[in-house]
This record gives sequence, structure tokens and C-alpha cells, in this order.
Amino acid sequence: MKLTDRKFEPEFKFKTSRSSGAGGQHVNTTETKVELIFNIADSNLLNEKEKEKVRQKLSTYINDKGELRINSSESRSQSSNKENVIKKFYALLQKALKKEKKRIATKIPVVVKENIRKKKKLHSQKKSERRINPKDFL
Repeated sequence: MKLTDRKFEPEFKFKTSRSSGAGGQHVNTTETKVELIFNIADSNLLNEKEKEKVRQKLSTYINDKGELRINSSESRSQSSNKENVIKKFYALLQKALKKEKKRIATKIPVVVKENIRKKKKLHSQKKSERRINPKDFL
């Protein structure tokens, strides 16, 4: 089941505020910045395993109350910022819940090991040839 099929929207809370930065008088009068607040613990659409995974992977977005907070102020329109923040939420959740591939350890081939040893030997020889022998000055 895809994440977008679950319909998280009823569990979202939105908070608007004035955006910072350039924009002239429009910035000072309208609340275009949108912040999405999603309480992970209260979610009915995520199971306990998923909730724990989200808490671990998205810890930088989660406050001490256990709320996932994402904001958007890219656009000068509140509605497009709201769409952006919802897209960001689904993208972050998708990334956090993505099943990780198990790493398979590989052995270094014998030929590669031999090449490494040869390079080390050459390097060592080069350095030893550069070394000044004190007996030469006596």
C-alpha cells in the first residue's frame, strides 16, 4: 500500500505565519508561510514499527512533544505553500519508511591485495632511497 493511499490529511494541523525575507509590503501583511504539524503518537494510519522508524529517521524534524513539523515559505501564496508542505511530508515519510537493503560484505580479490602490497613495497623503497644515511658523511 502506498503512503498517498492512506490519506494522512485528516491528521494534519496547519499553522500559518508571516514569511521572513524579501517581498516588500506583501510580506508584512499576509501569512504565507505554512507549517504542517503531524503528531506521530496519535496517528491511526501508522503502526508501531513505522512510528518508531519515523521517530528515528526524522528526529531532526520532531520536537519534544513528538510532533513532526515541516514548513514551507517558498511561494508568495499560502495555498501553494500548503501543497508544497504536504508534498514534503509524503516525500520525507516515504524516505523514512523505505526498506533498507541489507549490506552484503564482499571479499577483496587476491589480485587486488597483491597489487596493494606491490604498491606499498614500491613506495617504501622510494622513501628509503631518499633517506640520508649518516655513514655517508663520515
